[in-house]
Amino acid sequence: MKRWVVCLLVMSSLSYASPWERVSTPSTAPAQSVGHYANGCLIGGEALPLDGEGYQVLRSQNRRNFAHPSAIRFIEKLSRQTFATSHRRLLVADMSLPRGGQFSSGHTSHQTGLDIDIWLQLEATPWTKEQLQKPKPQSLVDLDYYTLKKDQWRPEHFELFKLTATQPDVARIFVHPVIKKQLCELEEGDTVWLQKVRPWWGHHYHMHVRLHCPEGSKDCRGQKAPPKGDGCGSELASWFPRSVPVEKPKKAVQTKPKPRPKKIMPPQCEPLIAQVSN
Repeated sequence: MKRWVVCLLVMSSLSYASPWERVSTPSTAPAQSVGHYANGCLIGGEALPLDGEGYQVLRSQNRRNFAHPSAIRFIEKLSRQTFATSHRRLLVADMSLPRGGQFSSGHTSHQTGLDIDIWLQLEATPWTKEQLQKPKPQSLVDLDYYTLKKDQWRPEHFELFKLTATQPDVARIFVHPVIKKQLCELEEGDTVWLQKVRPWWGHHYHMHVRLHCPEGSKDCRGQKAPPKGDGCGSELASWFPRSVPVEKPKKAVQTKPKPRPKKIMPPQCEPLIAQVSN
C-alpha cells in the first residue's frame, strides 16, 4: 500500500513539473543565453561543480546548479576571493535548470543561466551533506519590525556585497530594503557601487546576483541600467512603511490576481524541450 502511495506522489509531482525540469542534461551546442531573464533559455550550459574552492552548492538534488559558462567562472572567482579574505564559504543556491527555462515554482527569472542566489550565511565550517540537501535559511531582517538582526550581521557581509557589486559582469544585486539601508549607512567612501544593489521583497536571507548578457549571446535581452545615483535616499525610503506596527499585522484577504499575458518563448528555445513537451 505504501509503495502505491509513493508512486502516486512521484507521478503527481512529475505531471505538474515544468517541461524544463524534466530535462536532466544541458544541450551540447555552443553556449548562449537566449531571451530575457524571465522568459528565455540556456544553450550549452554548464553545471557548477559541487566541490569547489570557497563555496558549497545547496539542494543539488534539484538540478538548479546550471548556468552559462561565464556565470560558472564568475562564481568560482567570487568564492575564491571571498575565502581568501574572510575564510568563509559561499552557499550557492538556485541558478538555472540544465537548459534554463521556467521553473514550476520558486522563480520567474533564472531562465537564461545568468541569475545566481547566494545565501547570506557565510560559513567558516563546511556544511554536511544533509545540511546542504535540506538547508534552513537564516534571515538577516526582522520582518515584523523592518529592522536588521544585528546579531546576525557580520562585517564580511558588507565586504561580500561590495566585492560582488564592483565586478564588471554584475548588472544587479537584489536584496531586502533593510539590508540595502545597512550597506548605505556603512559605506563611508564612494557609493557608486550601491547603484547596482536594488531593494526587492523576499531577499532577506540571500542575495540575487544578476549578470549582464555574455559576449556571443546575440539573442540575449538585458535589463535597462538602474536609475542614476546610489539609491540610498528617497528611492530607498519609499520601500519602508510609514510606521512600524507594534503587533504582527493580520494577513490581508487575498484576491484572485488578474491573469498575466502569456509569454511567447523565443523560437531558439523550443527545440531544447521539444521531445519532453510532446
